[in-house]
Amino acid sequence: MSNKRYSYIILILGILATISPFSIDMYLPGFPAIATDLGTTIEKVQLSLTSYLIGISVGQLIYGPLLDRFGRRNPLIGGLIIFVLASIGCAFTHSVESLILMRFLQALGGCVGLVASQALVSDIFPAGKRAEVFSTLTLVIAVSPMIAPTLGGYVTVSMGWHWLFIILALLVSLVIAAIYFFLPNGKLADPSVSLQPKQVLKGYATVIKQPQFLVYTLAGGLATAAPFAYIAGSSDVFMNQYGLNEEQYGWVFTLLASAMIGATQLNRFILRRFTSQQIIRTTLYVQGTIGVFLVIGVWAHWFNLYGLIGTMFLFLMGQGLTGPNTAALALAPFKKHTGSASALLGSWRMGAGGFISASVSMLHNQTALPMVGLMALCSLGGLAILMAGNHSLQSNHTVSSMNI
Repeated sequence: MSNKRYSYIILILGILATISPFSIDMYLPGFPAIATDLGTTIEKVQLSLTSYLIGISVGQLIYGPLLDRFGRRNPLIGGLIIFVLASIGCAFTHSVESLILMRFLQALGGCVGLVASQALVSDIFPAGKRAEVFSTLTLVIAVSPMIAPTLGGYVTVSMGWHWLFIILALLVSLVIAAIYFFLPNGKLADPSVSLQPKQVLKGYATVIKQPQFLVYTLAGGLATAAPFAYIAGSSDVFMNQYGLNEEQYGWVFTLLASAMIGATQLNRFILRRFTSQQIIRTTLYVQGTIGVFLVIGVWAHWFNLYGLIGTMFLFLMGQGLTGPNTAALALAPFKKHTGSASALLGSWRMGAGGFISASVSMLHNQTALPMVGLMALCSLGGLAILMAGNHSLQSNHTVSSMNI
C-alpha cells in the first residue's frame, strides 16, 4: 500500500470514528444557551449527552452483525443518513425532551462510524500493524476535541446553538460522499452470517467467550470512560464555577485534548520497545495515582484554575496510551466476527461512558468533585480488572505475545 493511499484511508477512517466524538464535543459550549432557550436546567441538558451515549452503546450492537452480514459500505452509509436527518431534528427542536430523543436517534445513526472504522482497520491491515494504525487513527480522532468545542463556542455566540446541528448535518453529508468515492469496501457481504436474534446472540457469545477480548475490552472500556466524566462535567466546572465564557472554555477544552494527541504519537514510538500489555499496565498505574491526587486536591481546595487544568492535562495523557493498545489487543484474536467484536468493544466503552456521564449529572454539587472522583474511579477500576484478568490469562497461557 502506497504512503499516499495509506494516508487517505487513515484520514477517512479517522473522520468516521470522529463523527460521534465531534457531535459530543461541539455542542458542549452551547449547554447554557440551550438550557436558557428551552427553559430548562443544565442538568437536564446534560441528559441529552447521556441519551446520546446510550444510543451509541445500543446502536453499535445493532451494526456489528449488519456489518458482518452485508459488508461494510451499505450499513455505513445508511447509518450516516439517519444521523443527518436526526441532526436536522435537533436543530429545530423546541423542548429538552425532544432534544434528548433526537440526540438518541442521532447517536443510533452516527455510531456506525465507530464500529465500521475499527472493523475496517482489521480488514485492511495485518495484526502486527494494528496498534500503530489505531494510534494514528486516535491522532486524527484527537484533533476533534481541539476543533469542536472552539468551533461550537464561536457558532453558539455568533449564530445560535441551532446552527451547531445544521453544521453537523452538512459535514456528515460530505463524509457520505467521501465514503462512496474513496473508501475501500473492506470485508464484503457474508450470507453465512445470520441476522436471526438467536444466531446474533450466539455470535456475540462466541466473541465474549474469547478471554483476551473480554479482559482488554472490560479494562480498557472502563478506563477510557474517564474522559466522559470530564466531558459531562467540564462545561459546568469551567464556565459556572471558574467563570469562563464559551470561547475561553473552548480553548481550555482544546488544550486538554492536546494531551491525548501527544500521547498517541508517543505511543507509536513506545511500541518499538515495549508491548501493548506493558504500556497499558504502566499507564493505568500512573493515571490512577494522578486521579487520586485530583480528588484530594479538589476536596482540599488546592487547585486554582491553572492547577486544575495542569493536573487534568497529565491525567488525560493516559487516554492516548490506553485506548489504542486495549483496542488492538481486544480485536487481535478475530477474523470472522470482527464486526461483532468491534461492536461489543465500542458498545461497552460508550455504555460505560454513558453511565459515568449520567453519574456526573446525578452527583452534581456545584464543585468539581463528582467529575474528578469518577475520573479516578474509572482508572482504578480499569487497573483492577486488568490485573485480575492478566493473572487469569497468563495462568492459561492465552495472552498474545505479539507486540501489537
